[in-house]
Amino acid sequence: AALIENYHSIAVAGTHGKTTTSSLIGYMLLHSGLDPTIVVGGEVDAWEGNARLGHSPYLVAEADESDGSLAKLSAKIGVVTNIELDHPDHYENLEAVIEIFQTFTEHCQTLVGCIDCETLRSHFQPDISYSLHRDADADYSVDQISYHTEGTTARVWKGNEILGELNLKLLGQHNLSNALAAVAVGKHLGLDFEVIASGLANFEGAKRRFEYRGQYNDICFVDDYAHHPSEIQATLDAARLQVKDSKRIVAVFQPHRYSRTLTFLPEFAESFSKADLVVVADIYSAGEPNLKEITGEDLQKAISTHHEKVYYQPTLESVSQFLTQTLQPGDLVLFLGAGNLNQIIPPLMEFYQKADKY
Repeated sequence: AALIENYHSIAVAGTHGKTTTSSLIGYMLLHSGLDPTIVVGGEVDAWEGNARLGHSPYLVAEADESDGSLAKLSAKIGVVTNIELDHPDHYENLEAVIEIFQTFTEHCQTLVGCIDCETLRSHFQPDISYSLHRDADADYSVDQISYHTEGTTARVWKGNEILGELNLKLLGQHNLSNALAAVAVGKHLGLDFEVIASGLANFEGAKRRFEYRGQYNDICFVDDYAHHPSEIQATLDAARLQVKDSKRIVAVFQPHRYSRTLTFLPEFAESFSKADLVVVADIYSAGEPNLKEITGEDLQKAISTHHEKVYYQPTLESVSQFLTQTLQPGDLVLFLGAGNLNQIIPPLMEFYQKADKY
């Protein structure tokens, strides 16, 4: 928090999309020659890790609400992507989350906010607003959106003026929204749209954010950090845009924290509709005590009231075993969660790499 005050700082907050949005902004500034210092919550290949030391007054930082430290930050530009309850272990309800965001936004000189988020729209007045809808009356918006297997394209507007076209390597509606936040920040800093667009066009994504890990035996392996119902839905939507209808999406989910699984059980139950087959592992505790109130099997049962193909495989070993018997050529298999589920990806890929040779 102390670090941020000596810089021309851009702090990115929000329940979802923080890492990708702060990485996009950092990458855009890097590309435009502004040599920023960047501190994000995920790993990015472009700067080989989660931080980069620059030699300019610009600092891009991801601001996390999970422990309340968000309230201590004061930035020149604050970006808020969306606001939901995601840390029931720390916040009693959505009102408590809104309160911490209000403290954060009061400390920001300029607030950039996504008005597609109902909570943000009704509780905050961003200085600069952005939306995926032309009719939302936002400062920055898009139309002519096209989602395809290689990424996303859209035409960008500032008010009633067309800025130009955005081509992204990132998939899905949520990532277009993240990129639009970067456009708003770039324009506020005085960058030309062409410079902004060419920077964003080259960004490959952050680790564990729809991260393509490999393809063996015509099975595509993707790792994603999604651990909240909205994130799972957005990730599955993005996956659905990428696969042809005849191919399957296999969602493998390791729930993260007992408190979150219990709080959002009804929402989790409905989050997997875009998957053809769902595998649920036991809950990754992330250090929380197990009060025996909820299990992975409870979640599997809840999902199965909305979905016919849901399987409970408690351990990483049994998940692996199940997948080696279940996956078939053409599948896109998504490993979802913020725990250690992605440990099983390399051995699985090796198994199918060998199968590839026969």
